[in-house]
Amino acid sequence: MRSWGARLHRLGTLTPPRRPPAGRGRAVGEREHGQLMRWCREFAADVGEAVTIDTESWAGTRFAEKRYTFWETPDGTPVSLAGANPLVGGQVRIDPVYTPAGQRGRGYAAAVTAEVTRAALAAGAAEVVLFTDPANRTSNALYRRLGYLPLADFCAYDFTRAGRHP
Repeated sequence: MRSWGARLHRLGTLTPPRRPPAGRGRAVGEREHGQLMRWCREFAADVGEAVTIDTESWAGTRFAEKRYTFWETPDGTPVSLAGANPLVGGQVRIDPVYTPAGQRGRGYAAAVTAEVTRAALAAGAAEVVLFTDPANRTSNALYRRLGYLPLADFCAYDFTRAGRHP
């Protein structure tokens, strides 16, 4: 049985949104760590990850080593989030990109992804990559518009021994 799938995308030429939403990208501050953890928990749940994220477990999660950027509205309200892994071997991986359900469809994810992509390139990344769920047409189309090109699909399978059923 197939247990998960992922599509790897690599940036070709960054094409920022023509009409980004009002607001700006900015680094997530230390005082906002509670909101950051909450949104990372929500992202993990949305993508089917069984990840416990709280103050005690944060350092042991895949979310701890990243730099995060919020997209905020003109009044300073964060509405979307993107993380960037550290530059390794000339490459930065964007992960996660999350917008709470009530804020979706307004261009915030595109704006924050363009912002962290620009920052990665400015920091010296020769390649910027990200993964998507191949079945999520919305995110795949969004990243394509920003200049990310599909590179490879991955999947994992769960096997059970013959005669043994869960």
